[in-house]
Amino acid sequence: MNSRIEPPRQNGPPTGLDADTWAAAVDMYRNRYSFIAVGPRAQEDWLPDVVAVMHREVADPRGWRGRDPEQGDEELEEDPAFPFRVPPTDETGAAQWRNRLFEIPRSAVVRLLVMLATDAMDVSRQYGFTDRRTRMEEHAEVILSRFPEGSQFFTNTGHGGGDHPDFYERVTGCWPMTQYAWDFGLVAVSREEVGLIWSFDAS
Repeated sequence: MNSRIEPPRQNGPPTGLDADTWAAAVDMYRNRYSFIAVGPRAQEDWLPDVVAVMHREVADPRGWRGRDPEQGDEELEEDPAFPFRVPPTDETGAAQWRNRLFEIPRSAVVRLLVMLATDAMDVSRQYGFTDRRTRMEEHAEVILSRFPEGSQFFTNTGHGGGDHPDFYERVTGCWPMTQYAWDFGLVAVSREEVGLIWSFDAS
């Protein structure tokens, strides 16, 4: 998929952000092996708050629905963070974990969120993408709108494009953050919340 496609709108979601629009946006990932959860940001260093979301120790601050394909699975009895590899608690280990993440601009987040919902996490392989694109981008804008201006966004792919990555171009590499060899995701950090939107390839 080349970069000549029109960029998504940057004027915000078509409707107000509420539990229903959020649930519809999360439902965009229903056909993917994806994890979507938001937790409270309790401290300046957001890394422990992300760990709490991975461990499923915190609930959505707004009481809204997320997506957890492992819910009720026996794997969680042995490893409550499955399939994530949680950051080490020591300073050196935590720094190495952070180095696997790359900060991206707000303008790149909508396309990343859409890519995470596509077949094989590759827009060019998404059946009927031309017809579905507008609706998928609207859902992605809803998710983005939960994290206001001034929020930070990180992903685990060093995709080309420098400071302006285009996730509609095929993404060919990642630094896995889970027990799978291939995963892509978004860490979103606002003043009050941290969000994980992550898709896995378990093949």
